[in-house]
Amino acid sequence: MLMFLSRRLGIMALTALCLTFVVFFLTNLEPNLEKLARSEGSVRMSDDQVTSWLEANGHARPLIMRYGEWLGVLPGWTRDVDGSVTGRCIRGGLTAETAPTRCGVLQGNWGQSSVFKRPVGEIMGRSLAATGWLMLWVMIVMVPSALLLGVLAGMREGTRTDRALSTVAIATTATPEYVSGVILIVVFASATAGISPVLAEWGWISGRTLFQGTATSAMDKITFWNFGLPVLTIALYGMGYIARMTRASMTEVMTAQYIRTARLKGVKFRDVVIRHALRNALIAPFTVIMLQFPWLLNGVVIVETLFNYKGFGWTLVQGAGNNDIDLLLSCSVVAVIVVLVTQLISDIGYAFLNPRIRIS
Repeated sequence: MLMFLSRRLGIMALTALCLTFVVFFLTNLEPNLEKLARSEGSVRMSDDQVTSWLEANGHARPLIMRYGEWLGVLPGWTRDVDGSVTGRCIRGGLTAETAPTRCGVLQGNWGQSSVFKRPVGEIMGRSLAATGWLMLWVMIVMVPSALLLGVLAGMREGTRTDRALSTVAIATTATPEYVSGVILIVVFASATAGISPVLAEWGWISGRTLFQGTATSAMDKITFWNFGLPVLTIALYGMGYIARMTRASMTEVMTAQYIRTARLKGVKFRDVVIRHALRNALIAPFTVIMLQFPWLLNGVVIVETLFNYKGFGWTLVQGAGNNDIDLLLSCSVVAVIVVLVTQLISDIGYAFLNPRIRIS
C-alpha cells in the first residue's frame, strides 16, 4: 500500500504540474495580456504603451520563467527605475530588503485579483468555504437518496417498482441544472406562478414565496428556505446517475451464487440484502460517488450563477468574464487538486471494499 501511495502521489504531482502549465499558457496568451494591460491602465493605450506596461509588470518575460515565478520555484521579477525597486514580491509595504525572494503558489502567494482588487487567496478562501457548505448538503441529500432508489430498484428487478424508480432516475439525470433550477424557482419561489401564490392566499405562508429564489442571504446565514433550491437542483442531477449504477450493481449481486445459497439456507431477505449483497453492490457506486466531487465543481458554476450564490462557481465565472488571470489560475489549481485527491481516495476506498484488489 505504501508503494502504491508513493507511486500515485508522484503521478499526481506530475499531472498537476502539466495541467497547471497548460492553464498558465492559455491564460497568458498575448491577447489576454493585452486585454489585462488595457483594463488595468487605459483602454486608449497605444501598442507601445501596452508593451511598456507589460514590461513594467513582469509580463514580457519568457513564459517558462513567468510560470516558475508564479509557481514559486524561481525568484520573482524585480525592476529598478531611478532607484525605486518594484517587483512581484514587493507588495503590501515590503521593500526590496524585506521582501522574500520567491513568492509563488508554493509560498502561499496566489497573486492579486485585478477585478476585486484583493489577494486571490482571500477571495478563494471565502468562495471555497461557501461552496464547501453547498457540496456538503448536496452530498447529504444526494447520496442516501440515490443509494435507496438504486437498492430498491435492484431488489425488485423487472417489477413496477423497478421501472418507476428507473424512470425517475433517468429523468433527473437527463434534465440539466439550468432547466431544473428554473423549474424549481418557478414552482416554489415565484410570487406569480407555482404553488406560492396559492399557499399565500390560503394563509399557509407569511411571505409572498415559499422558498427564496436567490441564495445570496445564505452567505451570511444558511436556512432551509434560502438554501433548499440550490441543493435540490444539484442533487437531482447527480442522484439519478448514482441510483442507476447502484441498481446495476445490486441486480448483478442479487443473482450471485452466495446470495442464492443464503436464501436457500433460510436467511431472511432483509438480512441477505443488508449483510451480504449491499457491501459488494456498493463497490462500483463508491467510485461514482467519489467522482461526484469534481463534477460538483462544474455543476456549481451553473447553479451558483443562477441563484447568485458567491461560491467557487460564481468566482470562476467572474474571473473568466473579466480576464482575471491570477484568479483563473487559482481556480484551475483548486479544480486539479480536487480531481486528483478524489481519485486517490476512490482508489484507496475501492481497495478496502474489495479484498481481492487489496491482496493483489
